[in-house]
Amino acid sequence: MQRKIAEIMRILPHRYPFLLVDRVIEVDPDKRIVALKNVTINEPFFVGHFPGAPVMPGVLTIESMAQVGAILGLLDRKPEELQNALVYFMGIDEARFRRPIVPGDQMTITVEVLRRKAMVWKMHGRVHVAAELAAEAILLSSIGQSPR
Repeated sequence: MQRKIAEIMRILPHRYPFLLVDRVIEVDPDKRIVALKNVTINEPFFVGHFPGAPVMPGVLTIESMAQVGAILGLLDRKPEELQNALVYFMGIDEARFRRPIVPGDQMTITVEVLRRKAMVWKMHGRVHVAAELAAEAILLSSIGQSPR
């Protein structure tokens, strides 16, 4: 079941330039999600990271995995529940960066649930470019309410 950007924006509070998911291409509820991020030279971070040799910052690669995991965690929520729901990082473990992500790459982001207890999720995220593993990490997050 594909989910396009309008539905992603209904689920996530992130907006440009910090929304790092373009499309969800596969969902197995409470288990696994696969999404895409098209990396273009127009990304604002490429101005300074690095001039003349643009590389996507590793922390934003991790953030893209976290956003995809948040979509999985919030997917079945009713619209009124989404208004104040936020997914917070609790930890990042075993982060590894295997290859640079550069303009023109399409990131395939896969997040699998390792464990879930109430509102705390432990997930394994992987980013592939073509068939090549670019990054991976174990993410720990919690679904909570917005402090507003």
